[in-house]
Amino acid sequence: MELGAFSVSLAVKDISASRGFYEKLGFAPVMGEEAQNWLIMKNGDYVIGLFQGMFDKNILTFNPGWNTNSETLESFTDIREIQRVLASSGIESGATIDPDSKGPANFSVTDPDGNVILFDQHV
Repeated sequence: MELGAFSVSLAVKDISASRGFYEKLGFAPVMGEEAQNWLIMKNGDYVIGLFQGMFDKNILTFNPGWNTNSETLESFTDIREIQRVLASSGIESGATIDPDSKGPANFSVTDPDGNVILFDQHV
């Protein structure tokens, strides 16, 4: 099962201060708008999202169908299949995606320590 591109979505208090901090670590904005309180930043293959006022806590994010440059993969495991496999393993999500639907969709699960894992397919 291929989960797609991985990133960490950080719940930040001051997006400008966080941007400056991560730029010092070699990250550069590649997507988003600081004025809208969100930025996606990259350093090589490493991706972080900065989100001010959008989440209560940090989230691990997988993007089925994308590589680390947000380019669509020719072949990937569809999010509905990922959700089905997880459910058959006893990992339930809060909302179920219609198995007959196609295209973009998302769901999340929570690990035993309360960490949220978002599966967010854009294609």
